[in-house]
Formats: sequence, C-alpha cells, structure tokens
Amino acid sequence: MSNTHLMQVCAYKRASIIKYTWRAFVASISLLFSYILTISPAHSQSADSLTVIDDDQRTVTLDSPPQRIVSLAPSLTELLFSLGVGDRIVGVMDYSDFPPQAASLPVVGRFDMLDMERIISLQPDLIVAWRSGNPRGALQRLAELGFSVYIAEPDSLDSIASHLQRLGRLTGKAAEAESLSQGFRQQLDTLRQQHLYDENVTVFYQVWHSPIISVGGTELINDMIAMCGGTNIFAELPTGPKVNLEDILARNPQVIIASGSTEAAPDWLQNWLAWPDLDAVRGGHLYFIPPDLVQRHSLRALQGTRQMCQYIDQVRNR
Repeated sequence: MSNTHLMQVCAYKRASIIKYTWRAFVASISLLFSYILTISPAHSQSADSLTVIDDDQRTVTLDSPPQRIVSLAPSLTELLFSLGVGDRIVGVMDYSDFPPQAASLPVVGRFDMLDMERIISLQPDLIVAWRSGNPRGALQRLAELGFSVYIAEPDSLDSIASHLQRLGRLTGKAAEAESLSQGFRQQLDTLRQQHLYDENVTVFYQVWHSPIISVGGTELINDMIAMCGGTNIFAELPTGPKVNLEDILARNPQVIIASGSTEAAPDWLQNWLAWPDLDAVRGGHLYFIPPDLVQRHSLRALQGTRQMCQYIDQVRNR
C-alpha cells in the first residue's frame, strides 16, 4: 500500500471516529436534557396537574396556568385571592368586596344576570362559576363559545377545602392550596372534637324576615350548626326554605341566630321579643353573625363557625 493511500485510510478512520464520538456526545446531551425536563419544577406543571373535575362532574383542563380569570361568585373571588392569584382576576360578580382590593375589579354581573358581552370581551382563560348562583343558560353558552368554565356548588365546610385544592391545581398554586386546605381542615377537626359530645341545642337560623327564610339541611350554615353540636330545626327542608311562624313556635328553638344583609344586626331580630314563651327568648338567646362569615364559602367561614359555636355554648352554659 502506498504512503498516499495509507494516509487516506487513516484520515478516513479518524473522521469516522470523530463523527461517531460527536453523535454519541449529542445523544448523551439529549438524554440528559430530557431527564432534567422530567424532574424540573417547570415541567412538573404538566397538563395533568391542570386538570380537575368540577361539581358538574365535568373535566376542566388548561394548557397553562390562567392569567385572566373571571369569578362569578364573591366566595370564589375570596378563594382565588387566598391562593395569591387575585392579580389575575379581570372580572367579578356584584358584592365581591373581600379582600378590599376585590371591590375595585370590573363587575360582570349579578346573581340573576351575567353581562355576557363584557365577559366575552375580557377573553378570560378561566371562568369560575357558582352553579346555584349563576344563570345556567349563560354558563352553558360560555362553555359553547369555547371558554374554560369551572362550576362549583359548595355545600359544606369541607367542600371549601376541596374547591381550594381544585382551584389551586388549575391556577398553578397546588402547593399553596394544599397547605391552606390542610390548615383549614385541621382547625375544623379541632372544633368538631371540642363539641363531639356536647348536649344538643336546637337552633333556628333566620336569613330573612319577610318572608321568613331559614336554611335547609344541605347548606353551609346547617353544617356549621351541626359541627357546634346543634340541630337545625329545619334540617329536613331543601335549600333556602321559606317557613311560617307557626312552625317556628311549635318547634320552640333554644337559640335564634340571624344574619340579614349587612354587617349590623337586623332590626327584625328583636321582633322575636313579642314571643316571650319561646325558649330562645326566655333565655335571652337572640344572636347575630355577619352574613359574609356564614353565607360565603370562603376561609372566613371558619370565623363564622367559631362564632356560631360560642353562641350555642352560651345556651349550654346558662
């Protein structure tokens, strides 16, 4: 073999070795990069973690954490602020006034009507809705238009923690939601254990006076009463029942607790003084709890429950 030919063969071998080594290096780097993506926090926020089942048993999936959220219930607005995503909310329902900065957000509707044109113009990535508090037809229309709609129907204290967790997953705040929900449940369990063996107290909860509206057995307030060792005298009725005076007098509650519509005790609570034979009146057990602490499914419901328990305990400690 001539020297020239030998040199050509050696050069070819060297080129082949370099080419093979380079390909192996590139393959190793690609494998390492894929592995890093798999374990990195950014990659962990996958589509699976942005998927939840709402209270209509519908699967809600987002490609990425939403940056433009419309909240169609004051309680849901509170939960979103609790998760630290209040700055992403671009529209709220009337009476969304807590925390205070929520009051400055654009209003896109009230309990019986949604401003569809305004909601659509806001182009939200996520709409969180209240099944029994929003017009069903409007929610269906928003879904048909392609908007991601999460529907909630909270009915108990535990459901507050559940929605907090689901909203946390949707908004990319799963860790924060888990911490908040665990703390909330732990405090509820402490209250539950404190009153587990208490003497039963019968409770009439009055939401309004004309007509007289109470709470049924599937409502948040009923859950609060039960946690405090009380019995709602209208627990067998559905949500928001209208009741008559004769039934209240016949069931003779040991305590009457009212909420009304403002942060002050309603004047009509004192109307019960006209019935001195009622156990609640005779014992001086007419009480008031600010409505936002018992009628909103938010973390503040814990405050309302504690206040409820204090009032019921006063009947036991008479």
